[in-house]
Amino acid sequence: MSAARVDNPYAGAGVYVNPEWSARAAAEPGGSAVAGQPTAVWLDRIAAVQGASGAMGLRAHLDAAVTQAAGRPFVVQLVIYDLPGRDCAALASNGELGPTELPRYKSEFIDPIAAILADPAYAGLRIVNTIEIDSLPNLVTNAGGTATATPQCDTMKANGNYVNGVGYALAKLGAVPNVYNYIDAGHHGWLGWDSNLDPAVQILHQAATAAGSTVADVQGFVVNTANYSALKEPNFTVDDAVNGTSVRQSKWVDWNRYVDELSYAQAFRQRAVAAGFDPGVGMLIDTSRNGWGGAARPAGPGPTTGVDAYVDGGRIDRRLQTGNWCNQSGAGLGERPTAAPQPGVDAYVWVKPPGESDGASSAVANDEGKGFDRMCDPTYTGNARNGNHMSGALPNAPLAGHWFSAQFQELLRNAYPPLGGGGGDTSAPSVPTGLRSTSVSASAVSLAWTASTDNTAVTGYDVYRGGVLVGSTSAPAYADSGLSASTAYSYTVRARDAAGNASAVSAALTVTTAGDGGGGAGCTAAYSVSSDWGSGFNGAVTVTNTGTAPTTSWKVSWTWGGNQQITNLWNGGLAQSGTAVTVVNAPYNGGLAPGASAGFGFGAGYSGANPSPTLTCTAG
Repeated sequence: MSAARVDNPYAGAGVYVNPEWSARAAAEPGGSAVAGQPTAVWLDRIAAVQGASGAMGLRAHLDAAVTQAAGRPFVVQLVIYDLPGRDCAALASNGELGPTELPRYKSEFIDPIAAILADPAYAGLRIVNTIEIDSLPNLVTNAGGTATATPQCDTMKANGNYVNGVGYALAKLGAVPNVYNYIDAGHHGWLGWDSNLDPAVQILHQAATAAGSTVADVQGFVVNTANYSALKEPNFTVDDAVNGTSVRQSKWVDWNRYVDELSYAQAFRQRAVAAGFDPGVGMLIDTSRNGWGGAARPAGPGPTTGVDAYVDGGRIDRRLQTGNWCNQSGAGLGERPTAAPQPGVDAYVWVKPPGESDGASSAVANDEGKGFDRMCDPTYTGNARNGNHMSGALPNAPLAGHWFSAQFQELLRNAYPPLGGGGGDTSAPSVPTGLRSTSVSASAVSLAWTASTDNTAVTGYDVYRGGVLVGSTSAPAYADSGLSASTAYSYTVRARDAAGNASAVSAALTVTTAGDGGGGAGCTAAYSVSSDWGSGFNGAVTVTNTGTAPTTSWKVSWTWGGNQQITNLWNGGLAQSGTAVTVVNAPYNGGLAPGASAGFGFGAGYSGANPSPTLTCTAG
């Protein structure tokens, strides 16, 4: 049974760490400092629902989220992004569905998503949906005879498929009791003028009451999605003046009512409530790439010789123009995801996973419906939508959504707040060692390890099962529950410090849960490697009596995955034939009381890889 919706789904809840993004981030130099941060899962084409090109599908992500939740309140963040005629003003993020294919959007995209989200297996999750980025705001600024109108946006405004598509998505997904829908609401550099903001609120309200939806299906709005606008400009406000001239008259602000995302988000919420949305709606702000740190970050206000000098000298957003949106040079990671950071703001979130491209720098043939937008070309001199400025885009970028290592590295360098809590601490904790099981049952495994050390202090550990984060703990011990009987599980552990630095993962430990036969003899065997020097290693196996009666003997068997050969073994009797290994108890350690353990160790040689085997244990 689903829990009743809460006012702020992020309050008091953990948030899902996408293991695919986390692995890519951790593989980058320095990326382990942020690899444990939660990011959204993008469903940006029909194939993504089931999983495409080897990637995890929606159900696989939700299963992993249930595992990470471990019974506690837990948010999983999804981006719903495949409207017909999607993103009519930006070719890089065009979609697979044509302008008139609303029926396919409903039956092949939204309906399957809704069916999966409604599965009772996921009723304990708080599922937060970002609904259809950019499309509705495009109907305000880029259609209907505006100076920046495009034929594609004119078509989508005329046929109503953006409005009706969003309405259908809100109604269908909002019918799932543990779903929270947040509609995309652009950013201050797009909709911050009165002539844009009020019409935007009205068209979002129109969509929220279309195709069976009501405002009750909307829990809030998300701003700055996949964009770079500063969260807070610290060196000037919209109310400042220089020699009697308002900063609104500067070329950068250009009469905008807002100079940053926090002020815009809070104002948008007030306008939305006034337009008829529920007074409890909250705002999300995407802070994944709006940190603007590094050497170019101004230390204080600009000179007061003129309003442009004052604004340009003090603004932390170093883009050439607020309309620049593609792979922006000089950007950095922003505030880390945080619940309820400001009044009216439900959370700072990382909707756009850092390191994923906004669009290719040149035309790239693809089957994802993604075109080439000159705003992603670093040589492009601009258009009316960015005031005919250079694009400010990084070179050599891949297709939208594909991994862009150079951008990820720049985001790390320019992070603000800086990684390491201000630049002082960049040292990771030592790798946890001595990972072992302390008890095993048919449905649970208890783990312990030797505590890591750090130049300041270790603040916690992340525990991974099969490479997927399953939980975190402040102590060097963890209990993993909800497991299947007679099943082998592989565990690793990573240490963290207060500055966000993370160690490499520990050596893997394989543990096989007990059978669920309900009594008598039973045992489990836990495998670990204590040292490995590239051509040989020392291993250890702990045997635990998981039955209800004492054992008189035990036998552990496994098959090597490589060419490992045991050269000596102690506290047991060895038989190895090829890759098959059997170890029986020694005369003095076969008798184990229920819950008691014994162990044996060995030395072995190998070449190539040294994967951990899966062990089986038989008790007599």
